[in-house]
Amino acid sequence: MIFRNRPLARVGAVALLAGGLCAMAAAPATAAIDGTDLSIKAVVGAKLAEGTQVKAAFAKVTNNGPGTPRALVVKADTSQIDFDKVAVIPAGGECSGEGTVKPVLWTCVVAAEDIPGPGGTIELPIVLIKRTLEVDEPYSAPVTVTIESPDDTTPGNNSATVRVDVSDESGVDVGVIASDVKTALRLVDGVVTEQAPLYAGDRAVFVGEIVNQGDRIAKGLEFTVQLPKGVTLTEQYEGCEYSADNRTATCTDDDFLFGESVGALITFPIVVAAGVPAPAALPGGSLAAKALGVAPAGTPVPGAAHRSAIKNVKAVAAAERVTDVDPSDDRDDFAVIVAAKAGSGGGDSPGDNPGEGGQGGSGGGLPVTGTQVGLVGGIGAAVLITGGVMVLVARRRRVVLVTPGDERTAD
Repeated sequence: MIFRNRPLARVGAVALLAGGLCAMAAAPATAAIDGTDLSIKAVVGAKLAEGTQVKAAFAKVTNNGPGTPRALVVKADTSQIDFDKVAVIPAGGECSGEGTVKPVLWTCVVAAEDIPGPGGTIELPIVLIKRTLEVDEPYSAPVTVTIESPDDTTPGNNSATVRVDVSDESGVDVGVIASDVKTALRLVDGVVTEQAPLYAGDRAVFVGEIVNQGDRIAKGLEFTVQLPKGVTLTEQYEGCEYSADNRTATCTDDDFLFGESVGALITFPIVVAAGVPAPAALPGGSLAAKALGVAPAGTPVPGAAHRSAIKNVKAVAAAERVTDVDPSDDRDDFAVIVAAKAGSGGGDSPGDNPGEGGQGGSGGGLPVTGTQVGLVGGIGAAVLITGGVMVLVARRRRVVLVTPGDERTAD
């Protein structure tokens, strides 16, 4: 029997259990690309809180070599999973599962545009669906994820095993995704948009996502953005503390209610130093987040309470901090991918690039269209969130938590 699912739109918006045929494209019969080294960096987020029925784990695939492979296939061995207890469904590409009664092996073809280039990483979602909310006793079983590419010259780092845990623990479960930065802000027909490639000296936007996939409401949220060397933050927001070199921002809201299965989007304008050698993948970027406490059971989270400005940064005693059900996905690393200009007519001039002398208009704001929509946001909108996605938007030197319908650009 063949089991199939495929995403709504590439990897970003996941349609779980959606029907549809999966075409397994064969790699072209050409010579292998020298120096390509794909590896599975980690598989994180595979533990479910007692009252959580659906959760997204992620397999992180990194390109360590100088070449970009032509094709990438991801396989997940689910033969030891009891699907009567928990379904394990990869969603990182067009996927099909093999098995007589249950899927024992999933094969996913990753779209060519999603294959990471040199120094880049892609997070491939693996959806966990618990069959019943009640946990009579904890359950644990392994899943092995393997990647295959005809151009990979180092196959020894292409496999990783993670245990899927159905837990009897209850609590918050914060997870993050930090996207590689590969696009620059450019002025096109009077509108600032994100366009590839990103050159030295360009301005860009870091986009990260935070989600609470636990079964309790978090009271208070703290996150830290760390940028690679050669990249700095261009704005400072109320409620955030900054390092002297403007590469680190730590933002806290002690009163924000971060509901169960709620996703959040954060954006920070950044600039790449003009002297950065290119092409290069600048490593060392990261996003880390944690809840500061747990709200009492039954705490309402009305829509009106979602609009809460991050302010009042203050120290929180260690005893006040909350234990995360699954800390494996509380931090995610990212790189800033800088391209080399082909020549003097490389395509961006001071008049076309907001990185040269301004940000396209409005006093340090972010009049950006086409902002990246990443994996957690896509999965949250499609599957996890019932009460509306929370969006954490950087606007006008202040970070404000809003619902998508309430988001407005400051005047």
